[in-house]
Amino acid sequence: MSGFLNGLLRMRRGPWEIVASVLIGLGIFMLMQPFVLWAFTWSFIVTLTGTVMFLIVSHFPE
Repeated sequence: MSGFLNGLLRMRRGPWEIVASVLIGLGIFMLMQPFVLWAFTWSFIVTLTGTVMFLIVSHFPE
């Protein structure tokens, strides 16, 4: 776990891509669930944030 946090602090690509991928997955889950209206409302913003984050992070060093 400390390797993951160390990678986040050192701005390495791998850990940040994991965070962006989790955000994309969370946004898609929020979009598809039928029970909580606020989650559905914020799903597009969460998915968009994860996608833009993934595009930016893909330029970080290994």
